[in-house]
Amino acid sequence: MISVPQLLIILAIVLVLFGAKKLRNIGADLGGAIKNFRSSMKEGGEEGKAEDKEKIAQQPGQVIEGEATVKEKEKV
Repeated sequence: MISVPQLLIILAIVLVLFGAKKLRNIGADLGGAIKNFRSSMKEGGEEGKAEDKEKIAQQPGQVIEGEATVKEKEKV
């Protein structure tokens, strides 16, 4: 398992490689993408629920009759 000092070392290396400004831009872009994804999921979920309700209301009900049986196996 990675400990806190190891995480700090990794963070320092990443900071040196990319620079603080680049990391800030990446973080802002990632945050915006997550925000857009969440809002799209909420909008898509609401539209999907309304469409499903309409489809269910339009379909006539079907009755399927059946019988459950159990077959006994021979013991060997």
